[in-house]
Amino acid sequence: MDFVTINCNEKGKQISADIYGHFSEHLGRCIYGGLWVGKDSNIPNINGFRKDVVEAFKELAIPNLRWPGGCFADEYHWRDGIGPKETRKRMINTHWGGVVEDNSFGTHEFMELCELLNCKPYICGNVGSGTVQEMSEWVEYITFGGESPMSKLREENGRKEPWKLPLFGVGNESWGCGGNMRPEYYADLYRRYQTYVRQYGQDKIFKIACGPNASDYNWTEVLMKNAAFCMDGLSLHYYSVEPDWNTRPTAANFDEHGWYNMLAKATYIDELITKHDEIMTKYDPEKRVALVIDEWGTWHKVEDGTNPGFLYQQNCVRDALVAGISLNIFNNHCDRVRIANIAQAVNVLQSPILTEGDKMIKTPTWYVFRMYKNHMDATHLNSFVTTEVIGPEDAKINAITSSASCKDNKFAITLTNADKDSKRTVKIDLNGLKGKIKSATATILTGEKMNSMNTFENPDEVIEKEVSVKVISDSVLEIDLLAMSVCQIEVEI
Repeated sequence: MDFVTINCNEKGKQISADIYGHFSEHLGRCIYGGLWVGKDSNIPNINGFRKDVVEAFKELAIPNLRWPGGCFADEYHWRDGIGPKETRKRMINTHWGGVVEDNSFGTHEFMELCELLNCKPYICGNVGSGTVQEMSEWVEYITFGGESPMSKLREENGRKEPWKLPLFGVGNESWGCGGNMRPEYYADLYRRYQTYVRQYGQDKIFKIACGPNASDYNWTEVLMKNAAFCMDGLSLHYYSVEPDWNTRPTAANFDEHGWYNMLAKATYIDELITKHDEIMTKYDPEKRVALVIDEWGTWHKVEDGTNPGFLYQQNCVRDALVAGISLNIFNNHCDRVRIANIAQAVNVLQSPILTEGDKMIKTPTWYVFRMYKNHMDATHLNSFVTTEVIGPEDAKINAITSSASCKDNKFAITLTNADKDSKRTVKIDLNGLKGKIKSATATILTGEKMNSMNTFENPDEVIEKEVSVKVISDSVLEIDLLAMSVCQIEVEI
């Protein structure tokens, strides 16, 4: 038996809803065919946006959406994506597949999409191939409500009122595809570029500096030492890859070792967050600067027969476990991790949604995000897990992970069971709720096989189902976690 103890009287920090953010890059079929089909499409749409995809994301209550990249951000010039669509410049997407971009999806379309989804726009600016002036004028174009050349241009293009721009990234992966920079050089560039990301009016722009790739702790050290005073967030990118970048199989092509090894790769982000946080705390003991994990998820070999530059992959039960484990870790580090964006929204990497023509399916990852919704903007509660360490010698992981929160007399508990073969009975001690529990309900997500997935032929192979949870004493619950499962429990007092 496994045990989880939750200290319900010891309230922690708020779990920012922004941890549950998403990422849309001009990559493969994420934008075109995924989010955007155009007003003249036969696919049901709302002013050009796929109706089925919009509704699916609204059901998740996504808090923010990152755009236009990714690597694409540092070759994107925003002026090419405004004005009449027939006059917009065409370009080659050199990073992703060498396809022609017609720029029919630009600033106005992205901001309209965010309004439609009721989520925060998170724009990533071009540092790698762009200028300070270009970035400054883009921010002015979007946010300035007075009289200026950029606000006049915006009005000429059909939008009189400015938009709010809560989140802005100054470059992307500047250590790699965003310019192959040294941290010292980027720190100076960040200080310069962010100066001209002006705040017009009362609405603050949360400025995010490009942070490290995975375990590059020196990058964090240099950025925090030299630029922490003028940043609100520092990004971190980490992808779970099994077994390595050169020998990755497709999403559903793995054995038992591949199951455990991938989940062990996912848990590694806990160590990354802890060590980067330690460095950040040297320069920011009050934890004012957020750690922004704005690219995370699984990265498999592309599906056979698809363009290698489109990064299209399936999504199975193992990916759902990666999502659940990762989100539990983010929740438990909510004092520093306050924004995260899974990569990517539609048809790319670990997507919650896949489309094919007029068809759309929700992947197991989509269901995990729906199951974890109750954590958004809730108060974090410390949870302590006593469980077995399982898996092969080189891929040991805890069988059970958890996170917990409370809001409005409701307690949310999320659990993962990484055990491939066995259900596990878990006792949950809600310390401090003796005699207060009115009800407890639970849903669970699993599959018949470790590579079970939803397909266009069988879209409901992996969906969440209600399961029973017992209240065995005044403050103790008991639940049987099925093998290979993600579970959410809601307790009302």
